[in-house]
Amino acid sequence: MAEDPGVTREETLAVTAQRDYSHAWRALRHRNFRLFFGGQSISLIGTWMTRIATSWLVYRLTHSALLLGTVGFAGQIPTFLLAPIAGVIVDRIDRRKVLVWTQALAMVQSLLLAWLTLSHLITITEVLALSAMQGVINAFDMPGRQSFMVKMVEDRADLSNAIAINSSMVNTARLIGPSIAGLLIAATNEGWCFLVDGISYIAVIASLLMMRIPQNQMERVTASMIVQLKEGWTYVAASVPIRSILLLFALLSLMGWPFMVLMPIFAGQILHGGAHTLGFLMGAVGVGSLISALSMVMRRSVRGLTKMIPITAVVFGIGLICFGLSHFLWLSMLMMLVTGFGMMQGLTGSNTIIQTLVDEKMRGRVMSYYTMAFVGMAPFGSLLAGALAHAIGAPRTVIISGVACIAGAIWFASRLTEIRKDMRPIYERLGIVPQRNPVEEATES
Repeated sequence: MAEDPGVTREETLAVTAQRDYSHAWRALRHRNFRLFFGGQSISLIGTWMTRIATSWLVYRLTHSALLLGTVGFAGQIPTFLLAPIAGVIVDRIDRRKVLVWTQALAMVQSLLLAWLTLSHLITITEVLALSAMQGVINAFDMPGRQSFMVKMVEDRADLSNAIAINSSMVNTARLIGPSIAGLLIAATNEGWCFLVDGISYIAVIASLLMMRIPQNQMERVTASMIVQLKEGWTYVAASVPIRSILLLFALLSLMGWPFMVLMPIFAGQILHGGAHTLGFLMGAVGVGSLISALSMVMRRSVRGLTKMIPITAVVFGIGLICFGLSHFLWLSMLMMLVTGFGMMQGLTGSNTIIQTLVDEKMRGRVMSYYTMAFVGMAPFGSLLAGALAHAIGAPRTVIISGVACIAGAIWFASRLTEIRKDMRPIYERLGIVPQRNPVEEATES
């Protein structure tokens, strides 16, 4: 296109940048998603404050790497066990009602933690019990939230952008929440973090209740839950892309992501700091994750995401290895930034691909298996990480985790041809890629 002779190059670049910026945030033109964005932005800061406060509380009470892993296990094993059943339920009932209930129960859980901590009644037993309660809530909340995303954006073309914006929101909170928590814990104690979290749930509950969701006639379900469970498993097992992505992320969740439960050990024993050091490390993860999420927001299409998954898994693994070798705060923070970038880039990309590929009537069940891979394997990883750190030390444990992540990336990369072949007909049907003659070679998905 020829340039307008009456317009300077600088003005042209400014208009182009403004257009790109507007395109990047296009999902916010939907009222329901704007409400969700506002409510969640507040609530997620409280959620990350509670995560940091819980880890530091366990460390303060026990000074045990094994118990840090045990609490992580207790908070996530219910999600692994209940997620498939939760996915069936999410596909059978109003997803907004599911989310209102999960957020209300999560608020109760945080307020109970706050009361017990501020009254100095808290012990490791109560932390374990309330962590398990949160795991039960998450089993229903995560597939419900992921499945509800498509209801908040009327135009399905904006779904991938909504997922990326949601990731940006999560990681902005990941950056802000731990920093506030570190300062608050240093000044007072963990109970105030739990109290702030409990109150913050009001924002997301209000946003859900204010949404205008079309009352579509739900298809009457005649099949039993057992039959629907089997249908969900068969659907996932038969899809090469979905199956492969979930297997890789199950490995990353088992071996890679549990490094989070060891952060108090690195902050206190390796780097010789306190709660503020933990906040800095988690904040660095948040910065890397936020940079990753914002880069995903700028994408115009889901195309090209498949090849990014193994690359980002390698970046994640390298970040963990170097973090395990570091004894300097500045280097550890830099490696946490790299780790956060790799972790979030792969997670957001995989979520976007799965949400694009999945059939709407199977969405709740498929996202429940996504929840199992993302969260459900983590309890075993937390327990394994805690046990390994107790036996060989936290640094060696994190190095082994990084090597395992790189091995998983190599396996996934070896299956890319088959994955793309299975994805292409769906992408063609959705208009994401042009129709091609069967004799033509498949290009990047």
